[in-house]
Amino acid sequence: MNSSSPNIGTMLNQSLAVLSRPSVATFERFERSGGLREAYTYVLIAALVGAVISGFFGIFHQDVNPLVQFFSRLISVLIGFGVFTGAVHLIGRNFFRGTGTYPEVAYTYALFYVPLSIIGSVIGVIPILGWLALFLIAILNVFFGWLAVQSSMNIRDQVQAGITLLLSGVAYWMVSTILLTIVLSALFLNR
Repeated sequence: MNSSSPNIGTMLNQSLAVLSRPSVATFERFERSGGLREAYTYVLIAALVGAVISGFFGIFHQDVNPLVQFFSRLISVLIGFGVFTGAVHLIGRNFFRGTGTYPEVAYTYALFYVPLSIIGSVIGVIPILGWLALFLIAILNVFFGWLAVQSSMNIRDQVQAGITLLLSGVAYWMVSTILLTIVLSALFLNR
């Protein structure tokens, strides 16, 4: 990490560079610009935007508590980001001898994840268009994630980078399923 940590404006400019000039080289320029604190602060912004939007639209649904919507979105984004980027680091390092650090992975992923997440949160509430936009954003997340694996973990083999991304997605899905099962079990067993 550089001696001076980037601020949100700097990170936004780095995000714009990554999104407008997608390449491993572009990610390489920024992967050591920040660390975990900056990555998670940036992701927290995306989580807050998504949580406010979820909470706001939860007001219009009588069967949904807006505070539950707000906090579940806030927590799930932060935990999901940590689980996924942690899986990228562990799988890349242990299976493909990647040499990146977890802070490099987290920071690199935050640069594309945050703006795409905010766009998804804003557009996602629009009927039909929202579903199409979320599908497109999912594809973009895979594409940028594939580039970020190559950069942040220094895995230049594109197949190994793809396998790392795929296995990380499976790990994310498994952890999410386990957590959801625990939460639902707690809710229904307490009734």
